[in-house]
Amino acid sequence: MEQRIIVLGTGPAGLAAAIAARSRNKEVLVIGAAGQDSPLARAERVDNYPGLPGLTGMELLHVMEEHARSMGAQIVTARVNAAMGWGGMVSLTAGSDVYQGGALILAPGVVRAAKFPGEERLLGRGVSYCATCDGMLYRNRRVMVVGRTADAPQEAAFLRSIGCQVSYVSAQRPEQLADGINYIPASRLEVLGEQTVSGLLINGVEHPCDGVFILRRAVAPADLLPGLKVTDGCVDVDRGMATNIEGVFAAGDCTGTPYQVAKAVGEGLVAGEHAAEYLDTKVK
Repeated sequence: MEQRIIVLGTGPAGLAAAIAARSRNKEVLVIGAAGQDSPLARAERVDNYPGLPGLTGMELLHVMEEHARSMGAQIVTARVNAAMGWGGMVSLTAGSDVYQGGALILAPGVVRAAKFPGEERLLGRGVSYCATCDGMLYRNRRVMVVGRTADAPQEAAFLRSIGCQVSYVSAQRPEQLADGINYIPASRLEVLGEQTVSGLLINGVEHPCDGVFILRRAVAPADLLPGLKVTDGCVDVDRGMATNIEGVFAAGDCTGTPYQVAKAVGEGLVAGEHAAEYLDTKVK
């Protein structure tokens, strides 16, 4: 695991990083959303990527993904909800699976979801983004699941299976919501509490609870990896795309403008090469 590079993100930056790292003969695991969920996939025509004009965004992503696979990169479709870096090792949690490596490249694009009032202040003190990571802390206690992903009902069912008293909050009731889980329709939310979560304000009505699991399609890098330095929402990197955390690099839209495929690919290349060089220094 110490010589494996984990790439978070299946867009141009992540795939370019994977290709660059594989060219240095490193084991590479790419984790991220399915290609059709990428903002680039919705582009009807991309004319400003050198050498491949006129492709749709989906076609361009497909070409890049096939290139990465042909180089030997492993690609896993999953939503990463927690990460940790320690002692030159990194660990990512996606659902109930944990992936470890010697270096991490953050290339998740821009996570645009606005936070709910109270969410950031109480993160780690009752607010969680990972049911399988933190669920056992709330056995036999009341929790709210704020569902913003297709698999959120399954995570709510997991919480109920380990003994949590679960309410599910979303704009519309999901068809696959398990029996025994209370459903609350919502359009306005606020997380309540002083030192720890005490409740969730839903459409102006307070609902007491001990924990709130907010399950979005993607988690912002700074929320995903505690201690990561960001400025105005953009991950801070040096010329080698290294962040302030040892063994963690970043590339693409998450580092700031311009939001262009060529820029993302270039940064991915640099991040992949420098992550490989970083691993080489660890074995000397």
